[in-house]
Amino acid sequence: MEDIIERTRNIDFHHPYTPYDVQQQFMHMVYHVLEQGNGHIGILESPTGTGKSLSLICAALTWLRNHKKRAYEVSIDAAANSFKDEPDWVVEQLLKRKRTEIVDLWEQREANLRQIREREAMLEERAKKRRRYEETKSGNRAGDPDDDEEEWLLDEQGDEDLPKFSDINKETTEESGEDNQVKIYYTSRTHSQLTQFVSELRRPAFPPSVPDQFLTNSETHEDEAIKHVPLSSRQRLCINPSVARLGSLSAINDRCSELQQSKSKDKCDFIPNTSNLEQTHKLRDNMLATLPDIEDLHSLGKGFGVCPYYASRTAIPGAEVITLPYPLLLQRSAREALGIKLEGNVVIIDEAHNVMDAIANVYASEIYLTDLVRARQLLAVYVKRFGKKLKGENRVMVGQVARVVDGLRAWMDSALDIKAHQGIVDPNELLKHKGIDQINLFKLIDYVQGSKLAYKIEGYAAHIETQEGANPATTNSSKPVLHTLVSFLVSLSNLSSEGRIFYHKTSEKDQTDIKLSYLLLSPAHAFSSIALKARAVILAGGTMSPFEDYTAHLFPDTIPDKISTLSCGHVIPASNLCVWSLASCQPKSNAHRTEFEFMYQKRSDKAMIRDLGLALLNICTAVPDGVVVFFPSYGYLEEVVKVWNEKDSSQPTTVWGKLQSKKAVFSEAKGSSSDDLLEQYSKAILGDGDATASANSSNEPRGALLLSVVGGKMSEGINFSDRLGRCVVIVGLPYPNINSPDWKARIEYIESTTIKQLTECEAPKPRNEAVAVAKQAARDYYENACMRAVNQSIGRAIRHRNDYAAIVLVDRRFGTDRIKKKLPGWIQGGLVSGSENGGLGQMMSKLSGFFRSKQ
Repeated sequence: MEDIIERTRNIDFHHPYTPYDVQQQFMHMVYHVLEQGNGHIGILESPTGTGKSLSLICAALTWLRNHKKRAYEVSIDAAANSFKDEPDWVVEQLLKRKRTEIVDLWEQREANLRQIREREAMLEERAKKRRRYEETKSGNRAGDPDDDEEEWLLDEQGDEDLPKFSDINKETTEESGEDNQVKIYYTSRTHSQLTQFVSELRRPAFPPSVPDQFLTNSETHEDEAIKHVPLSSRQRLCINPSVARLGSLSAINDRCSELQQSKSKDKCDFIPNTSNLEQTHKLRDNMLATLPDIEDLHSLGKGFGVCPYYASRTAIPGAEVITLPYPLLLQRSAREALGIKLEGNVVIIDEAHNVMDAIANVYASEIYLTDLVRARQLLAVYVKRFGKKLKGENRVMVGQVARVVDGLRAWMDSALDIKAHQGIVDPNELLKHKGIDQINLFKLIDYVQGSKLAYKIEGYAAHIETQEGANPATTNSSKPVLHTLVSFLVSLSNLSSEGRIFYHKTSEKDQTDIKLSYLLLSPAHAFSSIALKARAVILAGGTMSPFEDYTAHLFPDTIPDKISTLSCGHVIPASNLCVWSLASCQPKSNAHRTEFEFMYQKRSDKAMIRDLGLALLNICTAVPDGVVVFFPSYGYLEEVVKVWNEKDSSQPTTVWGKLQSKKAVFSEAKGSSSDDLLEQYSKAILGDGDATASANSSNEPRGALLLSVVGGKMSEGINFSDRLGRCVVIVGLPYPNINSPDWKARIEYIESTTIKQLTECEAPKPRNEAVAVAKQAARDYYENACMRAVNQSIGRAIRHRNDYAAIVLVDRRFGTDRIKKKLPGWIQGGLVSGSENGGLGQMMSKLSGFFRSKQ
């Protein structure tokens, strides 16, 4: 790290504030990774509250502007080399003219964008009022379905003529001349996180991307504004009321595509084309001038009367930063649909602690037996009405869809008799029913997607139900079962060693159902299409530890020299954090010491559960305001609460009663509203005050205890800052169920691929050594999944520089070196040395002193 900082010491990152040391380290590492290029990978951890997003922006944009300056300088040097046979005065004049052309083009573009910004600033208040009015109206958007049932009849195949939107995109690309400029693709998990990133993007200011020596000394140039384009789905951006009201993404996608077909009687007036090219360009320029988020882009589209989903692509060539949600970046088909080219560009994935799960989710699919029953009913209704009008390929393909539905349904009906509740499915067994294995699934999927069969059939069903007086939004037709079927068929047709199909029985309202689900076991191949094309990839998050999973399972073929990692400390002073590993209520010197070990086989021990209650009771005595406890699972939380409510003959009050006497107690229930629970918890701590106010007055609330679950709603995205989270307690290690079919498949996959790699390489290992290494790799993966969840829960506390909190890790295993090393660096630094050997008394002394020092 010292070498990297030394090489980039003189770089001004244009941070709008005075950066902390950890922010400086973070920015230097980001700059280093981008400068290395050539597929370099950065895996960077910076705790929540350390200004990670702003540091990413400052480092990445500083590098980008410097890179652009160097590119201009290189173009001048190349021109000078081509003129080397000319006289010096001719060369000087030609180079001067070229520099002037570069500056003139840059100044013209910046002046145009500046005028737009000034106009937007003048109209800002009016625009806000209009936006509120339009949003009120949009909540009541309605449209009557076309009474002509021919709308739902399948078109003859082979005569579709979609508008060539790509021609407009090509025209605007050539006009801008910036298609080859390096871009930064930034993605995060949710739209709210992307919106927050855009607000951070508006804070810093960066100098021009044109070299200083190109600009004459007499000229004064403002900072060059960041050019940003947000991308999203049609569901978020559609401004056609008749399409947007369809609700589901699949239905909106199909209807949008259908409206662009030449045979469609209805056309979408908002699609960019030659007739609204001027408005499309205005929308493009406004995007590049105003740093919009998704809501702003939607409003701009409505204001100009141009589809923002399609028109946003025209702004990509001129953009520097492009933001988009996970699925649009991680899925190759989504990137291709949006015209995203990663070659030579930078990819930044924020909140990357769950990127491997996100990749698996993007490629996952599932279908229930009840979905297939419903799909067969829809097909029957459709064929009854249009069967005689279907010709040629349409008739054959609709029949094949019916056969696939019947075949999958037959297998699932027979699987209801299997004794096991869940398990792995042999795809060959699945496909042999009703002759599905004789059908070309690739061709069938192409047909269903191209013909919009799912939309036509489901749309016709909704049309009929509306005519009969039913509300489609409240019937089964609101679930796009045929779209669900197509998604599952895509998975079924792309089976590889990296994926598995599972069955799982469910029961609801005394009715048994069964579902088939596809799970991607390894994200490496899916992610390689990004890693191999991009100039550099940065994975950033607040809790990325342990790093080994990303190098082993996301970049298994990347050489170590091309991967840089960094775990930043926190911005808080060391005195603001106290981490204690509680292995037992008794110190190690006690011969009768019993240890906390919440393994599945031992965790039901009632004596240990009561000791846990005693420990929490003491913690609630020493810790003011809010205490948040994370349990391994909802089931175990319920079990613990039940034991705490049991009466003990030696104690007049239950453990639960004692806890309630100390603090207001709240418990997270599976499927309950996190917002309501959080509001009640906050009110018990703050009353009508705020999180940063002191709790000195005797009239103020006594605080609260929140019992929640690792991996639950409270463990991710919830901010327990200041008084809301003065102490976080982790109970046990939340290992996944290793006996579940999906985890058995994961473990088996890691072991088999590791053995293959070690025995089939240039220097193969003996079989027995390879097996030992493979089993350890699988154990590490299993343990790392557990520790990522633990670290994410720990990160709920301490959210800014002046915050302080205690972290208590209740389980003897937290005291082992193996587990300690997988905690974030800043937690390891705050861990009280030898705390695992102490007992409750020693912990209470430490906690009491810690919180007394904060009064």
